[in-house]
Amino acid sequence: MISKPSVESVAGLAWFKSSYSTSDGPECVEVASAPGTVHVRDSKDKARAQLAFTDGSWAAFVPFAASR
Repeated sequence: MISKPSVESVAGLAWFKSSYSTSDGPECVEVASAPGTVHVRDSKDKARAQLAFTDGSWAAFVPFAASR
């Protein structure tokens, strides 16, 4: 995981809301892809901190999370 992406690296990203997110539920996650990095944020509070993962970390995390 990349601890703090720079402002320049997150500007202009195309964010996609998770298919598991709903308008009234607490599970609201958005993901954006950039070269070498996957960004994740809370879609209901976009001003909060965002997470950034290397491609390899994200590829390892997704199957792990899906199996839970």
